[in-house]
Parts: sequence; C-alpha cells; structure tokens
Amino acid sequence: MRTRIIAKLDVKPPFVVKPVHFEGLRKMGTPLDLAKKYYEQGADEVMYIDIVASLYQREILFDEIEKAANELFIPFGVGGGVQSIEDFSKLFHVGADKVILNTYAVQQNPDIINRAAEIFGAQAVVVNIEAKKWDNWWECYTDCGRIQSGRNVLEWVKEVEQRGAGEIILQSVDFDGRQRGFDIELAQKVVQAVTIPVVVASGAGKLEDIKDLIEKARPSGVAIASLLHYDKYTIKDIKEYLISVGIEVSK
Repeated sequence: MRTRIIAKLDVKPPFVVKPVHFEGLRKMGTPLDLAKKYYEQGADEVMYIDIVASLYQREILFDEIEKAANELFIPFGVGGGVQSIEDFSKLFHVGADKVILNTYAVQQNPDIINRAAEIFGAQAVVVNIEAKKWDNWWECYTDCGRIQSGRNVLEWVKEVEQRGAGEIILQSVDFDGRQRGFDIELAQKVVQAVTIPVVVASGAGKLEDIKDLIEKARPSGVAIASLLHYDKYTIKDIKEYLISVGIEVSK
C-alpha cells in the first residue's frame, strides 16, 4: 500500500500559521501560495483547516478556499467551522473534494456524519481528531486543542466509522509542532481500531520520524506541516527518502 504524503495547512485567515501544541501561532504564508507550492512539489493531497472558525464562531471563508482550490489538481480536503449539510454543499461547490469535521460533530451533533455520508458518500466525509493524553487514555479536544469533550478517542473513532465517515485525520495536542516525532502509540491504536483510512499528523521533525511512523503504525497517509513550512524539506525530498528506505509512495 502506498502511503500518501499530504501537506497540511493550518489557517488563521488570511494566513497559514504554525502552532506549537496548537498555540503560539506563527505566520507562514498565504493558503493560495502554499497550496500551489506543495502541489508543484508533488503532494498527494492538501488539507486546509481553518483552526479558528469554530473557536470564533465565524462563518466559513468560501472565497479564500476557492482561490486555493483553483490552484490544485489533487484531492483537497477542507475543514473548520462546518456545521451543516449546506456547508458541505458550498465547500464542494468552491472546489473541496472532502470536508473535514470536528467541533460540531464532537460537541453538538454527531448525526451530521451520518447525513453527510448518505448524501455525499463516505469518501467525502473526514473526521479530524485532536487527541490529548491523560494517564492511560486519550481525550478528544476541539477548537484548536482548547476545549475538552470528555470523549475517549478510541471509542470516538469507532463511532465515526460506524456513522459513515470515510477517513480520519489524527492530530496530537501533546506532540503538535514540537518536531520531536509522532505519538506512535496513539497512531497504532487508532489505525488498529478502524478499517477506514487514517492520516496521521503532529510531530515530524526529521525524515526518520516519518519512516518510523509508517513502519510502526501503517497509516494511510502522513500529513506534514512544519517540515514544509520552514523549508527543511520539500515533498519531493520526503518521497525520495521514503523510497530509498523501501517505503512505497507515489512519485
């Protein structure tokens, strides 16, 4: 199975930002410029997450998303502030291929997963998990790692699969932005808990971190932010390294 290498854009409009532990945001560039840059470098997919839309209870900025979508000819997942089937429809209309849910589904109405999957198909519905570890379990957080839900991550991932979600993005509040490696234990447990694809983010600081994650947890994809935004490596560099160590990726 080929592992997808995905560029993740955390957006606090009008900029892509890079948090550490979901806080201390640094401006990295515009979504339009970075989406185009990573597409040209060979990303298999781009994920655009407005990390403050739910927190600020602000409407989705469809015009900004459309500008980025127009530069891409690869799958484009978009999330942040999604609360209705109408939001799904509008996002597909402006160029999203997948819609990413978190806060509304976790905190208010998980039935939106079922309804969206029935209408648009499972492949179009992605659930974003912001996981924080307590002693011997992980809790789902929302609103850019700020608000607790009380939900157990491993129970929630099984539930979202049963409700019809086609994919999970797994982020770690504890590991995000530190560039010291992924939460391998969390990734392993989530990948083993479900049969749908799991994309793992939060933690890549060097190429070996990506290799370790793929070999130990077998995710469907790896979402990269810091390594790309700080120009440590290009998508091409990452793929060439992985191929050199025997990991299958698209060229």
